[in-house]
Amino acid sequence: DASGAFLPLVATLNAARVLDSVAQLLGVDHAELGRLALEAQPGADGAVLQPYFEGERTPNLPDATATLFGLTLASATRANLARAAIEGMLCGLADGLDAIRAQGVEAKRILLIGGAAQNEAVAAIAGQVFDIPVEVPSPAEYVAFGAAVQAAWALSNARPDWPLEFSARPPHDTRAVIREQYAARR
Repeated sequence: DASGAFLPLVATLNAARVLDSVAQLLGVDHAELGRLALEAQPGADGAVLQPYFEGERTPNLPDATATLFGLTLASATRANLARAAIEGMLCGLADGLDAIRAQGVEAKRILLIGGAAQNEAVAAIAGQVFDIPVEVPSPAEYVAFGAAVQAAWALSNARPDWPLEFSARPPHDTRAVIREQYAARR
């Protein structure tokens, strides 16, 4: 496993559904939500979405609700709302990464999988939120693939070397602005 003793796990409730909700609110599809988000500057001019639409598991806040902070006449734009949704979702995942790191696990990269990972804005902004490389594999069944890798590793005591094709996103220097703004509203 990742730490030599157990498989660290972080459960979240608010990932792709956040984007579904905000896209519906704005009356756009996911591609347009991404295009709008990329129009806005990192930090969305101070708009921060705490995306706890369904409570949250990490951190354990089952009764929490979503909150939008930092709206001003200047920041109240469709582009900033789209950007705040993607940044909020990714910052929630970054909180999960922080919890895994607190268990002593050294993360060397992020594998961004699932439907939202195929959104160009999510992939680009992820590179601005995490302080390690973000890689977006070609679409596939990665949950099943991960389970197969874990089982093969457990049975053989050797890490499988199964090749995957990736599109790498290097870290960006905007991480501090986005994460600090998000943390201040937590």
